[in-house]
Amino acid sequence: MKLILKNIIDKIELIDFIGNSETEIKNLVQLDIENTDTSNLFWCNDKNLPKLSELRAGTVIVSNNFDIKTANPECNYVIVENPRRSFQEIVKWFFWNDEQFGISKSAKIHSSVKTGNNIFIGENVIIEKNCTIGDNTRIYHNTVIFKDTLIGNNVVIGANCTVAGIGFGYEKNKNGEFELIPHIGNVILEDNVEIGNNTCIDRAVLGSTILKRNSKIDNLVHIAHGVTVGENSVVIANAMVAGSVTIGKNVWVAPSASILNQLTIEDNSLVGMAANVIKKVNERDIVAGNPAKFIKKLPE
Repeated sequence: MKLILKNIIDKIELIDFIGNSETEIKNLVQLDIENTDTSNLFWCNDKNLPKLSELRAGTVIVSNNFDIKTANPECNYVIVENPRRSFQEIVKWFFWNDEQFGISKSAKIHSSVKTGNNIFIGENVIIEKNCTIGDNTRIYHNTVIFKDTLIGNNVVIGANCTVAGIGFGYEKNKNGEFELIPHIGNVILEDNVEIGNNTCIDRAVLGSTILKRNSKIDNLVHIAHGVTVGENSVVIANAMVAGSVTIGKNVWVAPSASILNQLTIEDNSLVGMAANVIKKVNERDIVAGNPAKFIKKLPE
């Protein structure tokens, strides 16, 4: 079935449109001013708007900062508030089909596990006793979910992850030898949490390690025991969040950052790339460096 540009612009929040809405759209591509295929669709940020004066063909999603005087009559211009977000929506609605349902035969799921509707559990997944899996949740291949884990609705867990394994918590015995402190807590993943591949989230010693609603964890991240990640916060690749850290709402933790145990990262703050955080980060602060230092405040 053909995808016509009119189908797209009828669904997104449009500010204006210039061109032929009956154009057939076949491909999503990166911005290419030398493009000659009228069926290609791409988006352009404001930084690259000057390049569009040379655009030869295709459909481009732009912001209201686009100068319509430079429009090429051979091209189509979809004018929106946020081009990248509109592009994301178009991909999701028209070009991406990630619907997978069912439980792979090689998965091993304890009989006590409670599962919701429309779930997907991939090859060689192991889910131990007393876990709960919510509706529309996807758990990909070779991931292990240890006992007592509570997983909400619309959660995505990538391949090769370990959720609710025992963390690194030791105390010396009378002979001065390190002995593991038993971890008898659990992990809670609230609704709409997404976890990338090869990520490790440890169970709490007592209580819960919690990833709150709509938090997003990238590939190769370590979330230690007793951590709380707040709503709509993002922790990106190779970051390490040590035990009992509390991360607030709408926090951005950049790649390869490390956060010392028991610290608080307050709401709406940003931890820069490769930052080593050794003290509390206040609300709306940007911190970066080794050790991490205050850079400036984010706008309210």
